[in-house]
Parts: sequence; C-alpha cells; structure tokens
Amino acid sequence: MPPSIDDLIPNAKKIQQDAALKEAEKAEQYARLAAAAEAEKQALIDRLARPSGKSEEEKVQLASTVIQRAVRNGLTEVQVYRFPNTLCTDKGRAINQQEPGWENTLMGIPKEIFQLWTDYLKPRGYRISYQIVDFPGGVPGDIAITISWGD
Repeated sequence: MPPSIDDLIPNAKKIQQDAALKEAEKAEQYARLAAAAEAEKQALIDRLARPSGKSEEEKVQLASTVIQRAVRNGLTEVQVYRFPNTLCTDKGRAINQQEPGWENTLMGIPKEIFQLWTDYLKPRGYRISYQIVDFPGGVPGDIAITISWGD
C-alpha cells in the first residue's frame, strides 16, 4: 500500500508548530549558555575584587620577573594587567577623567598592584598608568595597567 498524501506532505500548521518548537529549543539553549557565561564572568569578577592572597615577597618577585622579561625584549614599558571597569567603585569614570584621587576607586587586585607600585616601584623611578582601553557602547570598558621606565 503506497503512503498517503498526508504522510508525504504534512499539514502546514504541523510544520509551523514543529519549526516553532525547534526555534524555542534553540532560544532556550542560547539562554542557558548566556546565563552560564554570565555566571562565569561574575565569578571571575568576584575573585578579582578580592585580595590576591599573595605575600609581599611573591608580589615583588612577580613584578621583578615581568619587568626583567620586558627589559630583555627591549621594551621600556609593559602592560601588567587588564581588568573590567567593575573593579572600580565608579566603573572607571575617575580614571577616564584623570581626576585626582582616582586610585581610591580601585578594588581587589588592581588596588594591590597600585599599592605595590607605591611601596616598591615608584621609589625606584618606575611610572604607572591606568587607562581605559576600550569603550563598548561609548562607555568606559576594560582598564589596562602599564608600568614604564626610562625616558
């Protein structure tokens, strides 16, 4: 017995329902992935907002390693860190405006790096720069920390 016409060519409403279900499944999967990515990003920001847990000796050793590697490569500056603007109490506004006291807006690891520079690098002639390096949607985004030396 040959297949019926209904088996060969399904009803248009049925096809639309099937397509809508598939589209809903895709949207649900995308939403799950987006939620997981956002949760992962938030966990990273939460971790970076806390102190690193490194001793002063470990921090100085790390700074020394980074600077010496840059010098061996002929550089006079090195970007040592990049972080989201949410690690500033004002989301980077004071840094972007170069306002006095901008360093007081820092939290977590970016604040530790500034303190390390103040305590150990600045007295030895190193400079530090915190600069907004991207502007998604026209607003301050990530901030880069650069240590420099020489003229």
